[in-house]
Amino acid sequence: MTHIVAKFRYLLLSAVLVGAAHAAEFTVTEHDHQIDVQIDGQPFTSYLPEDYSKPILYPILGPHGIPITRNWPMKKDAPGEAKDHVHHKSMWFTHGKVNGVDFWTEGPDTGRTVQTKLVRAEGGKERAVIEATHDWQTAEGKVVMSDTLLLGFSLVPGGRVIDWQIELHASHGSVTFGDTKEGTMAIRTRPELQLVNDPKEGVTTAKGQALNSEGVRGVEVWAKRANWVDYWANVEGKTIGVAIFDHPENLRHPTWWHARDYGLISAYPFGIHDFEPGHPAGVGNFIMPEGKSVTFRYRFVFHEGDPGKAKIAALYEQYAKPSSRPER
Repeated sequence: MTHIVAKFRYLLLSAVLVGAAHAAEFTVTEHDHQIDVQIDGQPFTSYLPEDYSKPILYPILGPHGIPITRNWPMKKDAPGEAKDHVHHKSMWFTHGKVNGVDFWTEGPDTGRTVQTKLVRAEGGKERAVIEATHDWQTAEGKVVMSDTLLLGFSLVPGGRVIDWQIELHASHGSVTFGDTKEGTMAIRTRPELQLVNDPKEGVTTAKGQALNSEGVRGVEVWAKRANWVDYWANVEGKTIGVAIFDHPENLRHPTWWHARDYGLISAYPFGIHDFEPGHPAGVGNFIMPEGKSVTFRYRFVFHEGDPGKAKIAALYEQYAKPSSRPER
């Protein structure tokens, strides 16, 4: 546990180094099976560990308090939103094949991620932290593996930050993460941030744009490898967006992006044969031997303006800066 906390401290430090707009007060409040995070008394997001098949963050409010993620299916009557992919719930981490068990979709035979302990939920000046442990269980309740999740909440100029750090443990035998595009660190945006409309699904307000760190734009960001991906649009009279950073020490960095035109943005290190035609199925498998662990770290920056105005490239460079990394 010491090394995951040390790594997380450096991520928080990098947020401070780029300079927050002001010394905000973060508060956390536990109630009704959720933990609310506020900035200077205003809502930011809520951690929901129990109500769904995996822990999620919902809602997520960006600059000006504007919601970034879609409301359905958490709210059944969400107007103007597609009613597709019931498993796309705001922000989450999971995978489609873990020892053959599907934790990505939801159904009677799929897996669940169950919280085993809330380690801490702390607010304070300039940041908040939530730490919890989970078991990944089959539909019958058999534990496949476990994890330690560390969430950090902070600010950068013109934006809000969520750091998602998860250490996966082969606590119940060897674990194979299967080669499939159904995963892994994901967010599903509100309709305006989608790249295309879908009138058949009720979506008529899409006007989003997309860019990755390699200069690829629009729908072409799908399946490309990149340090980061950013979606943005004019919403409620303000230009806002979300950038997702893949940490340089993550497995198979820079990751492939399962970034869809309908607002799913997913960092995905396992689905090589889906993203690069010509590779045989299974080439992206990753085996974690019994007793071993692997850590994934991602940063979400909810920003004002387009990627240039928000200085996304510079924020990523600060996030990835070698001098900020802890000693192993």
